[in-house]
Amino acid sequence: MPIQGAANHRLNSVVEEGADAGFNVSQRSMAFCRRHFPEATIAQWNDWKWQLRNRLKDLKTLERVFELSPSEHAAVRELGDALPVGITPYYASLMDPKDPQDPIRRTMIPVTNEFVKSPVEADDPLSEDHDMVVPGLVHRYPDRVLFLVTNFCATYCRYCTRARLVGKTGEYHFNFKQYEAAIEYLKAHTEVRDVLLSGGDPLTMADDRIEWLLSRLRAIPHIQFIRLGSKVPAVLPQRITPELCAMLRKYHPFWLSIHFMHPAEVTPEVHQACGRLADAGVPLGSQTVLTRDVNDSVDTMKSLMHKLLMARVRPYYIYQCDPISGSGHFRTPVETGLKIIEGLRGHTTGYAVPQYVIDAPGGGGKIPLVPEYYQGREGDFVVLRNFEGKTYRYPDPV
Repeated sequence: MPIQGAANHRLNSVVEEGADAGFNVSQRSMAFCRRHFPEATIAQWNDWKWQLRNRLKDLKTLERVFELSPSEHAAVRELGDALPVGITPYYASLMDPKDPQDPIRRTMIPVTNEFVKSPVEADDPLSEDHDMVVPGLVHRYPDRVLFLVTNFCATYCRYCTRARLVGKTGEYHFNFKQYEAAIEYLKAHTEVRDVLLSGGDPLTMADDRIEWLLSRLRAIPHIQFIRLGSKVPAVLPQRITPELCAMLRKYHPFWLSIHFMHPAEVTPEVHQACGRLADAGVPLGSQTVLTRDVNDSVDTMKSLMHKLLMARVRPYYIYQCDPISGSGHFRTPVETGLKIIEGLRGHTTGYAVPQYVIDAPGGGGKIPLVPEYYQGREGDFVVLRNFEGKTYRYPDPV
């Protein structure tokens, strides 16, 4: 299944042959591979570059695996220059091929609701372009920056807040001249101590390109903290090779935020990938977007958080879905997120309770939301409500 389009030469330049023979394949993945890619060997299936080359990207390839609903069929046919479709064979193996309401499938295959834009939605709801000081570098908070290094993702989430940027005009990594401009800005701004690499997904890049960036950031004395945001460990765990982990070890303190959406994503392969990273000393945190009919219940979110902890990933953020254009069918009421936090706090370990935030439209940054545990004052006491709904008085003289 060759990659189509004008970006062939650019994509092929970053997906040469290679495989990780030490990666164990689950029975589910192997059954899917044998059914839909019978010509593939286990070594090929375990090769992250083979996975990228064989993504499901159009009607022909999607229909090899899925019974598309009329809405899905029409949306894929009419996407045009909108956010493209791209699903790794591994990630497709986790989805129900017959049920359009399968939670993971809902996040990957477009429906016609995606073409409905309400007045409250925007292509850049967080105003990242406004705070972009040089191409690809967003400086919003006083001491940290967002460094966008690629427009390429292994899979394209239909609620993506950067749908205006990723996968457009072909798939490619940004050029080194753009990187150099961002690095020169960082050298000149000594107030910046924290850099988050994102995109697109930085882990779709080759090891040497990632290391080129990390080594230059580490050479800046005032850069103390380097993070990388990625969905790759969830959708392409084969990418987490021993060679990648050995390289990352050299640039501690280095942290990885992984985008997880549903308990079904936490597979044996994901356990292997996250275990490799954790064994390499990389602290792992999760970021989850609250999404209608995907993870908008206490039971689903609790299951996800428990499974993440067992995979050595610390739940970090639950995001209210950004009002990106065409996201109305994904967004839930804010009260839903508050009820989920209330259903976690006190009902399970505190390590399983992430922070629920809204990334404020217009560039206001992340704003945490918590249920109303503080009930007010009674003289020299603060009145508090616990997870069981009982009230308690804490001495706090005025």
